[in-house]
Amino acid sequence: MKIKDGFVLRNVCGEYIVVAVGRQTLDFKGLIKLNESGAFLWEQLKNDCTEETLLAALLAEYAVEESVAKADVAAFLASLKEAELLV
Repeated sequence: MKIKDGFVLRNVCGEYIVVAVGRQTLDFKGLIKLNESGAFLWEQLKNDCTEETLLAALLAEYAVEESVAKADVAAFLASLKEAELLV
């Protein structure tokens, strides 16, 4: 899975914001605010990867328990799927 074309992550005044660009602006109204770990996962999803790959990357980058990281990755992916941002 990876991020659908037409969405970019920007750092605006220290805040991570996902916005639609190009043709996606016709269908997607609004923006998505991410925290630091969400922005990290977003960057990983620029390339095709699996949930397991995301979990491993998160565990390598942050000092977090595996059970917490696994739940966070699952929740993050669920949010992106609900917003139809993944392919």
